[in-house]
Amino acid sequence: MLQVEEALAAVLSAAAGHAAPRAVPLHDALGLVLAEDVRAPDPLPPFRASIKDGYAVVASDGPGEYPVVTESRAGDDALGVVVAPGTVAYVTTGGPIPDGADAVVQVEDTEQVTSGADGAKRVRILARAAEGQDIRNVGCDIEKDSLVLNSGEHIGPAEIGLLATVGVTTVKVYPRPTIAIFSTGDELVQPATATLSRGQIRDSNRAMLLAAAIQQKCKVVDLGIAEDTEESLKEHMDAALRSDADIIITSGGVSMGDRDLVKPCLAKMGKIHFEKIQMKPGKPLTFAEITTQDTSKPSKTVLAFGLPGNPVSCMVCFNLFVVPAIRLLSGWSNPNLQRVHVRLSHPLRADSHRTEFHRAVIRWVLDDGSGRPGFVAESTGHQASSRLLSMKSANALLEVPSTGQILAAGTSIQAILISDIITSPLDKLPAPSNPHPSHFGPSAKSISTDVSQIASPQDAEVKVAILTVSDTVSSGAGPDRSGPRAVSIVNSSSEKLGGATVVATSVVPDEVDKIKGILIQWSDIDHVNLILTLGGTGFTPRDVTPEATKSVIQKEAPGLTFVMLQESLKITPFAMLSRATAGIRGSTLIINMPGNPNAVAECMEALLPALKHALKQIKGDKREKHPRHTPHAAAAPVDQWERSFRAASAGSGRGCSCDP
Repeated sequence: MLQVEEALAAVLSAAAGHAAPRAVPLHDALGLVLAEDVRAPDPLPPFRASIKDGYAVVASDGPGEYPVVTESRAGDDALGVVVAPGTVAYVTTGGPIPDGADAVVQVEDTEQVTSGADGAKRVRILARAAEGQDIRNVGCDIEKDSLVLNSGEHIGPAEIGLLATVGVTTVKVYPRPTIAIFSTGDELVQPATATLSRGQIRDSNRAMLLAAAIQQKCKVVDLGIAEDTEESLKEHMDAALRSDADIIITSGGVSMGDRDLVKPCLAKMGKIHFEKIQMKPGKPLTFAEITTQDTSKPSKTVLAFGLPGNPVSCMVCFNLFVVPAIRLLSGWSNPNLQRVHVRLSHPLRADSHRTEFHRAVIRWVLDDGSGRPGFVAESTGHQASSRLLSMKSANALLEVPSTGQILAAGTSIQAILISDIITSPLDKLPAPSNPHPSHFGPSAKSISTDVSQIASPQDAEVKVAILTVSDTVSSGAGPDRSGPRAVSIVNSSSEKLGGATVVATSVVPDEVDKIKGILIQWSDIDHVNLILTLGGTGFTPRDVTPEATKSVIQKEAPGLTFVMLQESLKITPFAMLSRATAGIRGSTLIINMPGNPNAVAECMEALLPALKHALKQIKGDKREKHPRHTPHAAAAPVDQWERSFRAASAGSGRGCSCDP
């Protein structure tokens, strides 16, 4: 009987080398893994481009009145016109810089002058420009032949954009495997059966496994129910092989009964690697390899999993063994499920003989019982392997070692994530009178909105609160993906923010009064330094976060939202629909952020260089002076953030990095 680690190693060893790359159109590559390196055939931008609307000048000319000899707009290169000393050219954002010019003066630093008798346009330049000012040089974003994407990277929306940028319309990827699924058992009937005869049960495993495979984005083949006979099993196995499946999954018929015939069937058709695992639930799990014998096409090795018939055992084994196999066949370099450390919210008895994978709901709380933020786990209840209710809402499997002892509440233990982590909605939070809302017990599900209960001022140099604004999350109809992501970003950027700690999180529906109430509570009573709101900044009738924020702030901070907008425009043109605002109330900075988790990360990265400075100024730190401004031409080397900001400021001219 193998240990779980040994069994998983056998599965991954068998799956290794069977991932077969193929070329697909760019629009079909989303979510897949890249199977080749991608290099840029051209530089980006391919010409010197203006970062701003303004005038291309010869920097040494300095301020003065000059004739406008040409116009250069995005998509129009003003070919053949040279800007000689004593002349200028009008340029738009993203427009090519005419030959002879070596700087751009923004429109704000110019004045229109009445045309002369000859009708020629003239302009007065009011500011001296440094050589190279507001010009994106050839290849400043992407150099010719540079490595843009590495083989093995997962292709998301940004990667799709990069591939389009470098002209890749067909991309080599690892496709997801095809999975053939059938249940076994004479007692099984279709779920639609209205009346059950004695000894019959509805087939839940097949529906569950089909859904689980689809959730992994796999193509599925439903082969129905096989009878407990050698003939029926062989027919179903042959049908699975004909379907060109990469993985075959059966449920039931793998134990020790006289009609448990899946193992003998697999032994005749292929090679069995193991048939028992030292785990609970899921001990009778069979794993085999079958090599196809069809002479009309090349032979192929298929992975076969004989999962237990008990529904919970079936689902636990699918997560622990089938999902990593799917990932490896899909090109993942690390196919293992993510593990996190959690603290138990209640005592838990360990099995004496086998490692138990206990179904649980885990949540991020601000005090996990150790005085620090962390994950807290709560059991889903009675853990019988036949009780499918124990899988309901479970987002983790607690790996309970076989000590036979009782693990006390507060014990730290490893958990394997099998689903999204959901943040509790506001209406389920504990009452403020509860002195320890995040400690173990019934309130462990909740996340407090009262900062005084979580951290005192001396505990955090910069106190941060995160508010998810969403009808869906607030009602419990969907998970909060942005909140936990924002917590993670703040924690990982704590030093850059001057010692920041997330001291409160909450979820509210898209309602102005509720948003205002919590913003005022956190600002005026709890004296939070930074509040990040997530979501509710778009055009839909329910998007009211900016209105609620504007009603409570005393000073606006438009520069912050400008930087976020420019950063988001690099990814999608829909960023221009954002109505986000930012501002100061008392000693608290409030920033509206997008509801998309990836967008939150991108916006935070753009803001980080200035937030520490901003928060110190809001506190009234007289020693915190503005950093000295260095002209672009003198700033050498230019740091990565400034380079990103310049690229973002280039607007939507053709060929620039902001293109959708």
